[in-house]
Amino acid sequence: MAGEPTVTAQPRPSLDKEWWLRALAVFQSPHAVFAALRTDSPGDAEARQEPVLALVLLAGVAGVLLAPSTGRLLDQDLVGGSLAVLAVLVFLTGAIYGAATYWLGGAALYAGLKGAGTRGSYRRARHVLTFAAAPLVLGLVLVWPVRLAVYGSDTFRSGGSDTGAGVTAFDVVLGLFAVWSLALLVYGISVVERWSVLRAVVSLALMLLTITIVTLPFLIPLSSR
Repeated sequence: MAGEPTVTAQPRPSLDKEWWLRALAVFQSPHAVFAALRTDSPGDAEARQEPVLALVLLAGVAGVLLAPSTGRLLDQDLVGGSLAVLAVLVFLTGAIYGAATYWLGGAALYAGLKGAGTRGSYRRARHVLTFAAAPLVLGLVLVWPVRLAVYGSDTFRSGGSDTGAGVTAFDVVLGLFAVWSLALLVYGISVVERWSVLRAVVSLALMLLTITIVTLPFLIPLSSR
């Protein structure tokens, strides 16, 4: 009718944008994010590539920073006391660690899920593992800048000022983010697979068993030296 306002349909956000938003929403609405992973079509998988890559890289860096050896990097001749070299080294090793965890950890998770009876794909298992790692990225963004502001380069040097109750508190907080990530993985598996939490935990136990079986032949010779 004449005079009535024209309602313009709002364009639907692209799949790419939706998955970027889900990468952020996983902290507030994890059920909706993991439920969306049930759709494993080529279009959805392609739209997830960039946020998955970002999570893999950042979670890998977070994992490297948690390693005890990282706290002594500035003592190494390779670094030469340079913060720029340190930053590049942490990023590169984080990228390698993240990629290895994505492919190999995803394969171990897939084996555990198959053992528990999943009909999902290896790709979906990798993506569940990736989105469950989001709390590690949050810890990287929220905790590490504060830690570096307090302790500076001593964070990566043995015998520095980063000792005592303060650094223990930072370690505990970062540990809580890691526990959150593990809990999110259990929850994510239960949502994606429509399983009970107990069955999701069983799949993770099978994942750990797979990792043990695969790595044991390499660990035995090392332990005998």
